Amino acid sequence: MDIIFTTDDYRPKQRYAAWREAICDVYVHVDVRATRPGEYRGFIREAKFGKVVLTDILLSEQRIQRSSRHIARLDKDCYYLQLIYSGNIDVIQRDATHRSNAARGALFCATEEYELRCKGDVRSFYLEIPRAEFAERFPKERIPVSAPINTTRGLGRIATEFCATLAAEGSKLDENARAYLGEQLMDMLALTLLSSEGDLPAAEGSVRQARLRAVQRWIEAHISDPDLSLEKIAAANGISLRYLHLLFRQSKMSASEWIWNRRLELCYDRIAKGDGQSITAIAFEHGFNSSAHFSTLFRRKYGVPPRDIARPGR
Repeated sequence: MDIIFTTDDYRPKQRYAAWREAICDVYVHVDVRATRPGEYRGFIREAKFGKVVLTDILLSEQRIQRSSRHIARLDKDCYYLQLIYSGNIDVIQRDATHRSNAARGALFCATEEYELRCKGDVRSFYLEIPRAEFAERFPKERIPVSAPINTTRGLGRIATEFCATLAAEGSKLDENARAYLGEQLMDMLALTLLSSEGDLPAAEGSVRQARLRAVQRWIEAHISDPDLSLEKIAAANGISLRYLHLLFRQSKMSASEWIWNRRLELCYDRIAKGDGQSITAIAFEHGFNSSAHFSTLFRRKYGVPPRDIARPGR
C-alpha cells in the first residue's frame, strides 16, 4: 500500500498540526480535536481497487466531526466502512450510535453529518465506497445511511478477511484485476448488510477472537522475516506483550509455537507443489535461517524429512 501521510516525517511538536492539515484540508473535510496533541501519531496508507479505496490508518485518540459546512464543499460522495483491529470508535450519525471495535465494524455516509469518537489509539482498515454504485446494490427501501457489521462470523468475517488479503496482496495485481475485486467487495458488503447476521458480539471473548485473527494475519504477512520477534509483533499491532500472550491462549499454542507451526505448514504446502524451488530456499523464504533447524522441526511435526514430501507421488 502507498503511504499517503505519516507523522513520522515531522518533529513531535509539528505532528498534530501536520495531521490536521493533511486530513482536514486534503483527505476529507472534517474538524479534528485530539485528546493529547503533543503526543500525536498517525499515518494513512492507501490502495485503490477500481472505485473502491482501501486505507490502513493509525489514529491517536481524538474526535472527528463532519458538519453541513464540510458537506457543502462536495469533496466526498461516498460511504465509509471501518474495520478496526486495535482500539474503539463510536460512530454517531442520525442520532444512532454504532460502537466499533475488533469484533464490530461500522458503515456510515460522508454526505450526512457524523461524529467519530476514538477511544485510545486506533488502527483500522477504512473502505471508501462510491455512494451511488453501492446504493444500487440495495432495494430502495433498504439503502443504508449507517449500520453495524458483525465481523466475527458469517459474511462479515469473510469480508474482513477479504480486505486484509487485498491490503497484503493488492500491489501485486494489475489495474483490471484490482477493479474487478473492488466490484466483488462491494457485492459482498451489500450482501452482508442485507443478510441477517444475528446479534452483534458484545462479550470481551468475541473481541479477543477477532483481535487474534487480525494479529495472525499480520504475522503471516511478515512470516518471511527471520528476526520476527514477539516484541516487534506487539508493537506493530499496538498491544502490549502481555496482551499478545493473552490473545494466543485462545489458539491452544503460545505465540512462538503458532509462528513456527505456521511457517512449517506454509513450507509443507510449497514443497508439496514441487515447483522446482529448492527446499532450503523455501525454508529461508518463510523465516528459517538454518536448514538443519528447519529439517529437525519439519521431521518432528510431520514424521518425515522435507525431501520425502518433495518426491513425485507424495
